[in-house]
Amino acid sequence: MVLAYNVPMTYPVPAKQVETLYEIKKSKFIACAGFANSRESAMALLESVKQQYPDARHHCWAYVFGNPNAPSSAAMADDGEPSGTAGKPILNVLQHKDIGDIMIIVTRYFGGIKLGAGGLVRAYSAAAQQAIDALDVRQEIKLEPLSVDIDFKHEQFVRHLVEQAKGKIANCRYKSSVMIDIELPLDALDNFKKQMAPIAFKVSAKNE
Repeated sequence: MVLAYNVPMTYPVPAKQVETLYEIKKSKFIACAGFANSRESAMALLESVKQQYPDARHHCWAYVFGNPNAPSSAAMADDGEPSGTAGKPILNVLQHKDIGDIMIIVTRYFGGIKLGAGGLVRAYSAAAQQAIDALDVRQEIKLEPLSVDIDFKHEQFVRHLVEQAKGKIANCRYKSSVMIDIELPLDALDNFKKQMAPIAFKVSAKNE
């Protein structure tokens, strides 16, 4: 029996979307914080905010994908504000918080009084921080992808074990045996091995 895997990690992510309002010198900064784990989901969230506030002058944003201790991706945008006064302060707030797969969009309504570069930085930072403070989080459990090579007669048994472990069946390939691509939480792997011990099988990392 061979079992090889990389250790996945769990980390806090937004449990639900929140919206907060920060006002200074008649300018309104509406911050929306929510879950996003891909460019597509982040842009979808941005588009929904734009539709909600179509008359706003700016929709500035930043996101961090993956584990906050080792993000897989991060990006930001000033959306017409002076360079470095909006997206960067929002991203800076995110990078100092232990929350992953998160996007913050700060929508600004200009109040007629210029804040200056320093004032904008402070305002966007404060708006982002306010949204973070209002955010509820949940633990994101990363599933480890594995490929299980078994005899046909054991397929239903494996499917049952995966369901019990709250894992997923990603794919099945039928040849001289059955190769099942599964995804399991790390804390379920030891029990999975014990229950699979009576049958002949091979488990390896899916990306090997």
